[in-house]
Amino acid sequence: MDNPPEMTKTTEALLAYSQEWDNAIAANDVQRIGEYMADDWVCVGTEGGITLKADFLRHIASGDLVHTRMDTDESRVKIYGDTGIVTAKGTSAGFYKGNPFSFYEWSTSIFTRDGDGWQCVLTMLTPAR
Repeated sequence: MDNPPEMTKTTEALLAYSQEWDNAIAANDVQRIGEYMADDWVCVGTEGGITLKADFLRHIASGDLVHTRMDTDESRVKIYGDTGIVTAKGTSAGFYKGNPFSFYEWSTSIFTRDGDGWQCVLTMLTPAR
C-alpha cells in the first residue's frame, strides 16, 4: 500500500511528521507527543473505546502507559486540501499498568493543516493480519 513514486513534498513531509510523532510516543515524551495532537484529538481503539488527548497524555505522564515500540512497515498518505490522512500498518508495544502489550495494527490518522503546520485530530486503530 506504499505511496507511488510520485509522492509530493507535502505527502513526504506529512509522512515524516507522522513518523516523528511515533518516535515521540516510543520515547514516552509527553510534551512532544502532545505537540502533534489537536486539543480535541481522540483515538478510537481496537476494542471500540475512545481515548481523549488529556487522558492519553495523563496515562503516559503517570507511567501507567509506557511505549517501547512504535514502528511502521507499510504506509499510505493522501492530501485533500488542508486535510491529510496517514494510514499505516505496524507494531505498538509496551506496558500498561505493568502488563505487557503488543499490537500489530492498522492506524488511520487524520491531520489538519493551518499556518503553523499539521496536527492530528483523530486516530483510529484496527487489528492487522
